[in-house]
Amino acid sequence: MKKVLKIILITIVVLAAVFFIGALFIPKTYHVERSVTINSPREKVWSNVSSLHGLHSWSPWIEADPNVKITYEGQDGTVGAAYHWVGNSDVGEGIQTISKIEPQNTFGTHIHFIEPMDGESDANINLANEGTGTKVTWSLDGKDSYPMNVMVLFMDKIIGDQYTKGLNKLKTLCETN
Repeated sequence: MKKVLKIILITIVVLAAVFFIGALFIPKTYHVERSVTINSPREKVWSNVSSLHGLHSWSPWIEADPNVKITYEGQDGTVGAAYHWVGNSDVGEGIQTISKIEPQNTFGTHIHFIEPMDGESDANINLANEGTGTKVTWSLDGKDSYPMNVMVLFMDKIIGDQYTKGLNKLKTLCETN
């Protein structure tokens, strides 16, 4: 029994050392980006991405908690407008504030995640003409401090899958209405 406990303890110490030493070599910043081409005019796509209320009509996170509590501040669709959400453990809590608007081109927001982990990121939705449609690129940039920067290794998969889901909902919304 003593030998088994010793092996378990050594294993835990080695794994912790690998984690903390490995985190020294992992970047502290992340960039996640996904795109979709929508067969709709740019103006129609812009109307669905240029406000906080518009984002909710295709947000992949709203599905994760249909009972999420959302409160709005300021004039939606203008720089400085924000919404605060409080949801279940899948959605957490945070504040998203409009930080940049270039009509028909870029809608930028600053996101302050409060729960389950404190953090900040910047998200952008960029539109570009592509053939007769509109290319929509959704990106997220952020920074995690040591040792939580280990999460950078998983951000592209975790966030990217949600972005793909949301962009596909946006595509359906724009192409069917």
